[in-house]
Amino acid sequence: MTDDAKLAMFDRRMLEALVCPQTKQGLEYNAEAQELISRHVGLAFPIRNGIPVLLIDEARVLD
Repeated sequence: MTDDAKLAMFDRRMLEALVCPQTKQGLEYNAEAQELISRHVGLAFPIRNGIPVLLIDEARVLD
């Protein structure tokens, strides 16, 4: 297995394990914006340097 394949598997598992800090529900990944979206509360959490920042104070309110 290549390093890229291992990284892709890890990222997918990590995404499945991450939840919204407010609702505890799953998040959607927006690759273009590098954000994790919580549709239930209308927040977008940034991903900085490959690290999800799941702090409500750092989230962007969705339009």
